[in-house]
Amino acid sequence: MEKLEAPVVDTARLTIRLVERRDLGDLFAVNGDEEVVRYNSFPAWKTPADGEAWLERELKKRESGEALQFVIVLRETGRVVGTMVLFKFDEPTGKSELGYSLARALWGRGLVSEAVAAFVEFAFENMGLRRLEASIDPRNGASAKVLTKAGFKHEGHQRRNYHAKGEISDTGLYGLLHDDPRPSRNKQQV
Repeated sequence: MEKLEAPVVDTARLTIRLVERRDLGDLFAVNGDEEVVRYNSFPAWKTPADGEAWLERELKKRESGEALQFVIVLRETGRVVGTMVLFKFDEPTGKSELGYSLARALWGRGLVSEAVAAFVEFAFENMGLRRLEASIDPRNGASAKVLTKAGFKHEGHQRRNYHAKGEISDTGLYGLLHDDPRPSRNKQQV
């Protein structure tokens, strides 16, 4: 994957940019919430050291080209309220996997849908990706709605194939191709 210089994605209410050390304080409210990270592979942060360790892992992944960890900033306040990540890059096929989270206090306001729609356009148009994938726990209905609203198609279901936090769960598989119709693209073409 080619390196991008400080990519930034702006929407009406949000700015999405690469994570920085200064974001850890705000991110503690996101990644320290058991409900927010319920379906993530990593446990909720208990101490600032958990955040530091997470950041070091993410910066190493960025440097190696393995993943790009972004934060979602609420423009009205300038506070970091969530995360977006692109990982599992596969250059020959032009695909990557997408993940996201948002502070619980902001759930139900359409912010994740806004972020995902804009980020999908960014990934396809500025990173040269051909396909985006998302793997979710099928019990996470809100995430399934976000993906469907962004144009992702439910492509399959794997039974008891994911282990996190001492639990084995199923995985719902979603995919979106660059050429697929999607609401954000349709709005731009009108």
